[in-house]
Amino acid sequence: MDTRAAAPRTSRTLSPSVGGPVWARALIFAIPAIWLGLLTGISLIEAPLKFTAPGITIPLGLGIGRRVFFAMNMVEIALAAVLVLSLVKALGRPRGITAGPGRLWLAGLAATALLAIKVIAIRPFLNRRTDMVLAGIDDGGSLWHYAYVAVDGMLILTVIAMIVLAARHLLARTD
Repeated sequence: MDTRAAAPRTSRTLSPSVGGPVWARALIFAIPAIWLGLLTGISLIEAPLKFTAPGITIPLGLGIGRRVFFAMNMVEIALAAVLVLSLVKALGRPRGITAGPGRLWLAGLAATALLAIKVIAIRPFLNRRTDMVLAGIDDGGSLWHYAYVAVDGMLILTVIAMIVLAARHLLARTD
């Protein structure tokens, strides 16, 4: 018979040290994952492919894109609001950015700020440019599209970071 003591087993479960209601803790992980799926589906897949479809002209593609991105931005605003509410309920007020909860707060606020930049600072200029293209005044080339793509890229990286941080924070080792 083996008399050696068994090594302590560790497993990953929802950390009891993370406060707040379960729904809030779950949403800290789920909202960034949903947001990532939305960004991937629309910004990385739908937008570029739309212009390769037979019969889609630049004005038609811009008209469709404008509606799709408006709807996406409205969903993103709702996701950001639920995310901030979940952070408040699960983590309380941020107390610094060096610990797990602080990093989650930082990522959540960064995602919200990037969304605000897209919607408030960039979209109005894009709308004016697409108005001009649709009226036949402009050929469509615009640095504002590149700015939107750059901010979307940063937002994608931010929500990926938040998913990783949430998983690390919420799934703590227990003995």
